[in-house]
Amino acid sequence: MFNVKKLTTLPTHIAFIMDGNRRWAVERGLNKMLGHRQGAVALKNLILDLYEIKDIKYASFFAFSTENWKRSEEEIDYLFDVVYDFVDETEKLFENKDIKLVCMGDLSKFPQKLQDIMHRAMEKTKNNSGLVVNMAMNYGGRDDIVCAVNKILQEGKDVSVQTISSHLYSAPSPDIDLLIRTSGEMRVSNFMLFQMAYSELYFTKTYWPDFDKKQLYKALKEFSKRNRRFGGK
Repeated sequence: MFNVKKLTTLPTHIAFIMDGNRRWAVERGLNKMLGHRQGAVALKNLILDLYEIKDIKYASFFAFSTENWKRSEEEIDYLFDVVYDFVDETEKLFENKDIKLVCMGDLSKFPQKLQDIMHRAMEKTKNNSGLVVNMAMNYGGRDDIVCAVNKILQEGKDVSVQTISSHLYSAPSPDIDLLIRTSGEMRVSNFMLFQMAYSELYFTKTYWPDFDKKQLYKALKEFSKRNRRFGGK
């Protein structure tokens, strides 16, 4: 691992918009679906890299958005298989490594088999106190805020920044310090909008399957140079 101890500041909560899987595959003459499979490999490796950086306590990943249902049925089914295999393969690893898995979003829309394995992995890792991995599944930032406000109103509480924050899918994770998007696209695509109010943004042309610890270090190095004022001078 690169020596992150040399960096003056590290994010407590880092988030990723994992983009470019299909383009990665197409540019290599492969079926675009295989890009998702390689993306899952990159995800597993990166989580293990983040686990070694003890200052980073939370990591959030955009895995399946509320807009992804617009894709072809074939691709959606393939994505479900990729997610199922990822959770199945990492469940024991996360349990042993003290990594807590949180699948956040409206999971009820997924096939029962996928719901079951996600809930099983969350149950087995819920008491882990190491890295918290928030996996956004059937997730949208606007939907997250609307759901939070509706819960607050149902509880008869006042709507405030604090109550919204505590009712989001990602609670009790803190706000995002650093958001990374791969593949060269420069937008946030409805991901954790409330949580990224003061986050630093980092965009890279690297496709997600090629985003490794070297690329991570570059992003962390850039973050350490940022002067975060949170609206102040």
